[in-house]
Amino acid sequence: MAANTDSASSPAAAAPLSLKENITPINSKIAELSESRAELLNRIQNLKNDLQSWRSKLDTQVKSYRDELSDLKKTLNVEVDQLRSEFQELRTTLQQQQEDVTVSLKNLGLQDVSEDVQDIQGSKVDGENV
Repeated sequence: MAANTDSASSPAAAAPLSLKENITPINSKIAELSESRAELLNRIQNLKNDLQSWRSKLDTQVKSYRDELSDLKKTLNVEVDQLRSEFQELRTTLQQQQEDVTVSLKNLGLQDVSEDVQDIQGSKVDGENV
């Protein structure tokens, strides 16, 4: 029986030794995983900060571009209104000049006709006198 006791106690004595050997690598693996987890969390936090910064910069740029476009639109509308006004003035001036030319041509045409009539009448009068 003593042999049985020795053989029974040998595996029991060996088991605690192998558990210690297994626990040490597990502890080091846990430490590694914890360190890796901390690094990942740090990276994620840095990415979140970068994303927030990027969004903020993008929002600022978008606002700046919108303000600039709004100013450009206002300026363009003012210039278009000025051009419309100038074209209207030009149209009015051209219409007035056209009317003046038409009246002048009519007056010249009437004067030419009336001069021709006077010349013809003058010729008849001269012919009668001869």
